[in-house]
Amino acid sequence: MSTAVMPPKKVNRIGLEIGSYKGGKTTLCAGCGHNAISERLIECFFEMGIYPWRVAKFSGIGCSSKSPAYFLGLAHGFNAVHGRAPAVGTGALLANRHLIGLTVTGDGDTASIGLGQFCHMLRRNVPMIYVIEDNGVYGLTKGQFSATADLGSKLKTGIVNDLPPIDTCLLAIELGATFVARSFSGDKKQLQAILKAAIAHRGLSVIDVISPCVTFNDHEGSTKSYSYMKEHDVPLHELGFVPAFEDITVDMGEGEVQEVTLHDGSRLVLKKLGRDYDPTDKLNAIRTIHEAHRDGHVVTGILYVEPGAKNFIELLNLVDEPLATLPESKLRPPKEALDEVMEELR
Repeated sequence: MSTAVMPPKKVNRIGLEIGSYKGGKTTLCAGCGHNAISERLIECFFEMGIYPWRVAKFSGIGCSSKSPAYFLGLAHGFNAVHGRAPAVGTGALLANRHLIGLTVTGDGDTASIGLGQFCHMLRRNVPMIYVIEDNGVYGLTKGQFSATADLGSKLKTGIVNDLPPIDTCLLAIELGATFVARSFSGDKKQLQAILKAAIAHRGLSVIDVISPCVTFNDHEGSTKSYSYMKEHDVPLHELGFVPAFEDITVDMGEGEVQEVTLHDGSRLVLKKLGRDYDPTDKLNAIRTIHEAHRDGHVVTGILYVEPGAKNFIELLNLVDEPLATLPESKLRPPKEALDEVMEELR
């Protein structure tokens, strides 16, 4: 009889195994940066010891909006209409202020059809973690340019983007988010640190994560053809076929600049902020982003943070008890109050 003793399973500070933080099996393309982001979210909530059922996940439409199915399966979830996750999330958090709101969205969902919703969420400083999985294309509709696509980048057909991009981090800083960061899906260490800081933040945390699309990369210099796939002996019988690529990862030190080769051979230049950077200086944050655009870099790190600002729930002076649990007697004005209002309007 074997006397081997199985090692104890690893649990976090609240006694849960990491399996409690996982979701369903991903249906996204192998090598998609979105899957790396899901893994980081699983790790962060597990390591921080947060009950998954305290989390409410929100999403819209797109490849990115499928991601919440792949992590925190025990959390609440609502897959909203295209671009409308900010409004749905705001309503849910007002109904129950004790929920941890987490929206996972994309550059199309946020910077195109949902731009108005995004802007009003920013100015309200809704206490939410808002992750933008940014690949610069509409992956579900064959890779057209999104509003964040770089000027001069190319489609698979050779069409060149002649419109300047919308920078969601610049918008977030200008319009009222109190935690703004940018990262790369393959930078595990940095992205994990940013996500943990965002989870702990009391206001709106906007995190733009550059997440390469293995099918429709749209960076300057890309040919957007099937040549890369043919070189890897992949039979191309239909337009929708996607080969299995390896995940792209980087390991960068603070203040370093590193060039990353994407799946199609195009290149992305990342620049990581150093320790001397002050994220509480709003004007410097805006200037840093503009300088990075000028130099052809994608600057990553925590760009701006304003820890002392009131969030939307605090501005509304909501009671501690979740509004969704209050009885009708506390929510509905008595007849006398309504009669008084009507009398004033005569």
